[in-house]
Amino acid sequence: MEGVEAYGFSAAMSGTFLLSCLLFAAINRRLRDPYMDEVFHVPQAQAYCHGRFLQWDPMITTLPGLYLVSVGVVKPAAWLFGWTGSVVCSAGMLRFINLLFSAGNFYLLYLLMSRLHQKNKAISGFQRILSTLTLAVFPTLYFFTFLYYTDSGSVFFTLFAYLMCLYGNHKTSALLGFCGFMFRQTNIVWAVFCAGNVVAEKLNEAWKTELQKKKEEKIYFRKGSFSDLIKILHFLVEYLISPKNLITFTALTWPYIVLVAMFFGFVFTNGGIVVGDRSNHEACLHFPQLFYFLSFTAFFSFPHILTPTKIRKFLVSLRKHPAQYTLITLISLFLIWKFTYVHKYLLADNRHYTFYIWRKVFQRHELVKYLLVPIYIFAGWSFADTLKSKSIFWTLVYVVCLLAVTVPQKLLEFRYFILPFLIYRLNIPFPSLYRQLLELAFYVVVNAVTFYLFLNRTFQWPNSGEIQRFMW
Repeated sequence: MEGVEAYGFSAAMSGTFLLSCLLFAAINRRLRDPYMDEVFHVPQAQAYCHGRFLQWDPMITTLPGLYLVSVGVVKPAAWLFGWTGSVVCSAGMLRFINLLFSAGNFYLLYLLMSRLHQKNKAISGFQRILSTLTLAVFPTLYFFTFLYYTDSGSVFFTLFAYLMCLYGNHKTSALLGFCGFMFRQTNIVWAVFCAGNVVAEKLNEAWKTELQKKKEEKIYFRKGSFSDLIKILHFLVEYLISPKNLITFTALTWPYIVLVAMFFGFVFTNGGIVVGDRSNHEACLHFPQLFYFLSFTAFFSFPHILTPTKIRKFLVSLRKHPAQYTLITLISLFLIWKFTYVHKYLLADNRHYTFYIWRKVFQRHELVKYLLVPIYIFAGWSFADTLKSKSIFWTLVYVVCLLAVTVPQKLLEFRYFILPFLIYRLNIPFPSLYRQLLELAFYVVVNAVTFYLFLNRTFQWPNSGEIQRFMW
């Protein structure tokens, strides 16, 4: 970072943090008591603040990373500034931890953007800063910056682990992956993703060598033909069953292997991945979650996906490969028919956007979920098309991790899509400046509407006197 770009980055980060602090103050004036899942997280953190580390609320399903970090920040700050009484580990103080994480996320997003696109000399410093600012205010993540939830810290440690992986610091990456796991158990998938990045890089080098031997020019999986896929899968199997190559991969990824082994030890000892209340967090094969994620991604990436060029390319692809798309449609219909699950929280909690999406769209008619398949297919095609700049092996690793982190979830919850979306968005080619500005403006509008509804459109349930608020 040099000269003007450094000043621009400092201004963007400082300005965003200042505006976030003002919004934070407005929210805390209106919302002094814990809200939603905060009623579990805040008392648990306060117990840790008072040294009661053996106390645990059985309704909490995640590990205590958030509370440990909070105490590690708040207690020294209280000693340094002489804070005493109820202000220490109050709901507002604990929420401020996530505001600090959001500043860290801003910096990490910039570093990742610079690292992942360092070979593209056409990208200006202003574009990097603009994309960083856009992702820093990504609506689903940004909203939970202001509540005492695990999302901001989970994203921070996972992005930090990914950055260290890209720089080749794999022991540090695995350690940060462990920290991410302590915030949310499913983050172990992104530690595997980091290991997969290492393997994918080696596989890509070997694949290039293989193609050069055969005097072929195709290095990446560009056309999407079935024969290309068979060739790549055949190469993959042959390469991975070689003892020499397995030893090489083990030597390169052993920190992640140790972390994954610890994870399986935890699962075996704990009797499952969820701690605390498991009754509402049962794993299942909820394949339509992938379709929901693709739709979510298309919605928040529409400046890159809904372009005349993209639509024309999709229509050409449809015309050229009708048999493939017919097969994909039939498989999608079958997965929706056999593997659609509706969590009771989705139907019962009218504070979340997902409640209204499900009621206004999916519950209009039994056939609606099937009629949405063309949208899912277009979203999936666009998703794959924007990742063509990545190697086929990287894409395979990412898709496997995406399936692992979304499909087992029974509840449709947009927070589960934050990390896979950010990693996708970081890795796609830079759009034009116009589309970047459109994306940022869209995110700002969505955030403004969400916070307006949250702060001003309150309501009450018939059997409760508590104030309820709309949220993600």
